[in-house]
Amino acid sequence: MDGPRAAAAADDVWAAFDFDGTLTRCDSLTPFLRQVLGTARLLVALGVEAPWLGAYAVGLLGNEQAKVRLLRRTLRGKPRHALQAQARAFAAGGLPPLIRADMLRRVRRHQELGHRCVLVTASPSIYTQVWAQAHGFVATLGSVLEFDAAGLATGELAEGNCWGPEKQRRLARFLPPGAELG
Repeated sequence: MDGPRAAAAADDVWAAFDFDGTLTRCDSLTPFLRQVLGTARLLVALGVEAPWLGAYAVGLLGNEQAKVRLLRRTLRGKPRHALQAQARAFAAGGLPPLIRADMLRRVRRHQELGHRCVLVTASPSIYTQVWAQAHGFVATLGSVLEFDAAGLATGELAEGNCWGPEKQRRLARFLPPGAELG
């Protein structure tokens, strides 16, 4: 198929990608937190939260509860502008070594075919959105950090954790009627 009909068909095709463990070789939240806090402060925070992280690891605490506890401990009170600057730096320098080249080629192939790529991730959108925009994604559906009226991080997630079935719900709400996943 070629010409206008092919272009119209490609416009209706979307490709959804997960981030951690799919586009990246590992979790990206911990490296981001290390950049924001430094290694020593991150290790202290992880040590303080170890009982709760352990409870999550054995299924006694939910994913969102464990993540919010860690975010409160590490990001609460940090100014939005400072976190945005850290996010830009992390997207440019910290994320590239974590990205799987084979998966980035797959993204590029979808884009060459005219498919609209969307990132759906449990990772904080403060940095995944920066990375995704730089790589031609049309949208990022992720976990959004909450900020108070003074612009300080609360450590909460404004729209909940975009994890597990929540990824599917957000993608279903986001895609236009009749959209096809490629």
